[in-house]
Amino acid sequence: MVEFEGDPLEKLKVIQRLDVGPVRLEQHRLRAPYRLAQNGLTASTDLIYRFEEEVFSPHDPASLNLAAMLSVQVALNYGLFCDEIVFYGIFDTHDQRFIRETARNTAREIFVKKFLEPNPFLRAAFTELPPVKRETYLQARLVFADAVAVALHEDLKERSGQREWDVDPSKHALLSSGGKDSLLSFGLMTEIGCETHPIFTNESGRHWYTALNAYRSFAKSIPRTARVWTNADRLFNWVARHLPFIRQDFTRIRSDEYPVRLWTVAVFLFGALPILKKRGIGRLLIGDEFDTTVRLSHQGITHYNGLYDQSRYFDNALTRYFHCKGWGINQFSVLRPLGELLIEKILVERYSELQRHQTSCHATHKEGVRVRPCGRCEKCRRIMGMLLALGADPAHCGYTPEQVGRCLKDLEKKGVHQETEGAEHLAHLLRQKGLIETSALGPVTARERPEILKVRFDREKSPIEGIPVDLREPLYRLYLKHATGAVKRSGRRWIDFDPLTDSALKRPYPFEKPLDFSTTPKGAAQRGFHAGTPHD
Repeated sequence: MVEFEGDPLEKLKVIQRLDVGPVRLEQHRLRAPYRLAQNGLTASTDLIYRFEEEVFSPHDPASLNLAAMLSVQVALNYGLFCDEIVFYGIFDTHDQRFIRETARNTAREIFVKKFLEPNPFLRAAFTELPPVKRETYLQARLVFADAVAVALHEDLKERSGQREWDVDPSKHALLSSGGKDSLLSFGLMTEIGCETHPIFTNESGRHWYTALNAYRSFAKSIPRTARVWTNADRLFNWVARHLPFIRQDFTRIRSDEYPVRLWTVAVFLFGALPILKKRGIGRLLIGDEFDTTVRLSHQGITHYNGLYDQSRYFDNALTRYFHCKGWGINQFSVLRPLGELLIEKILVERYSELQRHQTSCHATHKEGVRVRPCGRCEKCRRIMGMLLALGADPAHCGYTPEQVGRCLKDLEKKGVHQETEGAEHLAHLLRQKGLIETSALGPVTARERPEILKVRFDREKSPIEGIPVDLREPLYRLYLKHATGAVKRSGRRWIDFDPLTDSALKRPYPFEKPLDFSTTPKGAAQRGFHAGTPHD
């Protein structure tokens, strides 16, 4: 047992100062210096975003402000480890409040999930920190250095009136990848006639491989497809090498997690915003499902289980921020009433051409021009288990017979990272089909959970009114063609009901006025996409 004298969190303050910015801006690119002071030495590198279209006006304060917000998202992971973080650039009062609140929340999440729970990336001396309760776990003093520039920017806005982005809520941007959630979201939104812009983030490392099959197909056939390149992954690794509590061989450790970062979705999300601004897109979709909105307590410390940036809380916080800024963007996921197994089921049964591009894997590799899954990681065994339970062929998205056999054995030994009820029902289906010999997946025992293949509405996780009114009926009708019904939570019970006749179906969406979509074309409106044969 390692003994910690004094405040154990003081041992985590290993960076004296982290400077971010100011950005150097071009029409299609931004560079933001990251400078780190530690033990009398300094080091620096650049965060880069590059776009395939001109999205910035380099001398416009509004562009500089947006670029500054892109530049800081990586830094918000390090408030637990720094004495001071200094931000250079134009940050108005809304930006500063957002940054402070996010840094506080992320510091707490990282302390709980990366230091109080098992983390293979930590050195032994840091694996047994006590669960210290604090009002805040943000240890860094946050400094906004360009007060004069901020004052001038806000004065100009006040004189000219709030300059809002000119956005159209009938246009939908989708954060896209090779995962089942973004693929299904695209298929659904396209089939119901929405103008959808898939935006892929091309990370500089091998993580891009998971999106490559889908991106190549979309780039050829979907005219509105966009790609943003960033070296954020290299920057995360650069900072990790300056954190002495992380094992220096961290890049060789096989894990389904990152060493310490948890604020990651925003790195991609903010990278997409310049495209939304240029194209006048009013809605931003992220592919998150039912079980990512959670609140837990770890020995008295409340937290979001490391899933805050995949939760409804995140969607609502970002939407409120966008509205405060005058940008007018609404952020949400259309998949929140669906669990993983039902998402996979709809994707397989309704959009088989899209499912062919699914690459949900932590360690992909290339075979010729196609990216293939490793067949060994937790994501692979989870996806393969669901496909087999649904009677689908894993070979359709690249798995070999050898990988299928190995994954089935690993499923029984190691289980899956999935909501307990979902894992129990998955084990039940696999056992029913004779695909596993035991009645368990790791620590989870097979048990029939009929609600897992139903559309689930929950006041906190997935309310009926959680998406705009115009999307509800067409999407819920599609879900019900593949689900075994719909349920709503009442206390601890699930009650069958019909969402299409429920009074909440027409209840206003809290962030948007009702819209007239009577002139929107129906059906698959995007050239180059075929939805497959609907199971009507």
